[in-house]
Amino acid sequence: MTEQQAPLLAVIDMQRIFAESESRWAVPGFDDIVGPIQELVTSMAPRVIFTRFIAPDQPHGAWEKYYEAWPFALQPPDSYAYQLVDGLGEGQPTIDATTFSKWGYELAEQVGAGNRLVLAGVSTDCCVLSTALAAVDAGVHVQVVADACAGVDERSHRKALDVMNLYAPLLEVVTVAGVLERDGLEVQHQ
Repeated sequence: MTEQQAPLLAVIDMQRIFAESESRWAVPGFDDIVGPIQELVTSMAPRVIFTRFIAPDQPHGAWEKYYEAWPFALQPPDSYAYQLVDGLGEGQPTIDATTFSKWGYELAEQVGAGNRLVLAGVSTDCCVLSTALAAVDAGVHVQVVADACAGVDERSHRKALDVMNLYAPLLEVVTVAGVLERDGLEVQHQ
């Protein structure tokens, strides 16, 4: 039997391209989840990883049409838009992916066999959902922290959470307080 570690918190795509109101990909509830995410990060450290959605060097397949619709997003990974927002992710490992789902070898290695993945970030109805379902398919128990996620709007956020609730018991929709209570964690003040 594999030794279980503490759950891994993956903070999905808390980047400027989703945070800043002038961005065509701005997530309206972004600012509201920064505090809850910081609470999770400080409480769950060092088992924390951040992810970034980045554009590929050259889109292929269906992604070609996607970037025809969103040409402003074809920027290099080191562009201002693709950086994590200030105050999040400093000193933490980061995984970059050119796909909505951040589930892959790197994240699987961090979670470890038989362990739990806790997800927070943006957007609930795209990258969080895609990551959660891919991890569940890989046999990982996933918790999506509803009050530490935001969608393209509140209705889409709620609908995505409702869909993910259908995957119970493989996937749980939880709150920050619920995660911290389950794991006996206290908020670590910075």
